[in-house]
Amino acid sequence: MSRMSNFNIRVASKITSAVSTMWCAYIFAAIALISLPAALRTGDAIVIVAWLAQTFLQLVLLSIIMVGQSASSKSLEQTINETHEASLGEFEVAKEARAIAQQELAALKIITADVHRLLKDIESKSK
Repeated sequence: MSRMSNFNIRVASKITSAVSTMWCAYIFAAIALISLPAALRTGDAIVIVAWLAQTFLQLVLLSIIMVGQSASSKSLEQTINETHEASLGEFEVAKEARAIAQQELAALKIITADVHRLLKDIESKSK
């Protein structure tokens, strides 16, 4: 990546971090409320609705939505980490079970060989 790209990414990251806070939402609400009296003085429903939709909601909800997305992202990340840890635990249990099964199979092979040998001994003695 170029120096300019790295710079742009750092600036965008800093701005995103600053805008995605409830404090920023409060500041945006205060800024938007400054123009509310002028919108109300017009008495025009279109101007008041435009102020509400274009000034207040867009400005304030931007930060609130970003805060919510950040919280959701952290929650999802925690769930992913917990699932990963649980999967690793299950994998270890499965490895242990496989090792035990291999030991038991080896023991069964020895027992089977002993039984075959005993049967041959009995068969050869009975002849």
